[in-house]
Amino acid sequence: MAKGRKPVEYCNFCGRGADEVMMLISGLEAQICDDCIEKAHEILQEQSGRAGSTSKSTRYGQPLRLIPPREIKAFLDQYVIGQDEAKKVLSVAVYNHYKRVQRLEASKGKATETDAVEIEKSNILLVGHTGTGKTLLAKTIARLLNVPFTIVDATVFTEAGYVGEDVESILSRLLQVCDYDVTAAERGIVYIDEIDKIARKQDNPSITRDVSGEGVQQALLKMLEGADVLVPPQGGRKHPEQKMVKVNTENILFICGGAFDGIEKIIARRVNTQVIGYAKARTEPIDRDNLLRYISAQDVKQFGLIPELVGRLPVIVHLDPLDADTLQKILTQPRNALLRQYKHLFAMEGIELEITPDAIEYIAEKAIEYKLGARGLRSLCEAILTDAMFDPEKEIRDTRAKKLVVDRQYAAEKVGHSGLDSLKAA
Repeated sequence: MAKGRKPVEYCNFCGRGADEVMMLISGLEAQICDDCIEKAHEILQEQSGRAGSTSKSTRYGQPLRLIPPREIKAFLDQYVIGQDEAKKVLSVAVYNHYKRVQRLEASKGKATETDAVEIEKSNILLVGHTGTGKTLLAKTIARLLNVPFTIVDATVFTEAGYVGEDVESILSRLLQVCDYDVTAAERGIVYIDEIDKIARKQDNPSITRDVSGEGVQQALLKMLEGADVLVPPQGGRKHPEQKMVKVNTENILFICGGAFDGIEKIIARRVNTQVIGYAKARTEPIDRDNLLRYISAQDVKQFGLIPELVGRLPVIVHLDPLDADTLQKILTQPRNALLRQYKHLFAMEGIELEITPDAIEYIAEKAIEYKLGARGLRSLCEAILTDAMFDPEKEIRDTRAKKLVVDRQYAAEKVGHSGLDSLKAA
């Protein structure tokens, strides 16, 4: 170094100079760069996750409380309208799963007389059209049980080694929900949405490699059954140098959901809806409007899920299509009903919102026409109320009372101007 030249500032941890890093933070006798701060933060998160000392970990660190199926269904009834059979089956399956978890936690290190009977895990498969409440059912149950819950989309996964996400990233998201508390994550619930989109593309699996279909199903097998999985906390491909966290999936409940569009044709062929020749006719009538009620593991296998995966999803629950009466109840009855939300939004502006019964009936009829299920209700409500939310004074007829009345004529006029008719099914 030449005499009189000011020494270059550098990071005392990695040794890089100020011109080699984005930011250099100086202390009393040392400096640290932004890269070293990020790495130190990752180490702190990892260590705190192992120790279970974060505030969110305390939230999920309470002892598991078993709730009887009747109470689970009563809680679901407050948020989900209809689907009584699905709620009943789901409540029993979740109750039995957490009975098994509680028994395993209580018997750790203790030999009991019932150890010879090993209760296997029962993951759940939800089958139903879009907007029938598959995701809502899973979210509501997780809220009641106070366990970590995450939703992942099966369409982003590919077989390991190909472009896309590995299936281990499912557990990465579960760890992030509970602030990397492994103990809490190991009793959580994972909802895998769009499971039908990874169906096998061809009947013969040996012709070509199906990396986003059958390959993903093969990768899910061990995870669904229960195994020790090494999970990259921040995602494997973006941070290849990070340390892996071992997560045991034996007590994680996997709920898979999908629309399985077209499976009704497979069910119809199996239940023989059209009897030809001398085939023996069924003694009981078939509900042709709701063929999903007859779904079986055989139909799911024929749709494209491999037999090994179907075997790890023993509880198959179908969701009924929503009729006009159910959609009207969805608009008004749940705790967080859609119309209650809009009334609250208008009340914050000092405006009373009244939606007449014939307008509610019109919204339900249009939602069925568009075949969007309960999700279509919000689109219709937005189309009807957007003008009133944009300029309330212009839409309110009685400005002194500050009351907006939405009747069938008003709703039909707004929907007609919104362009939603392009969603009308052919």
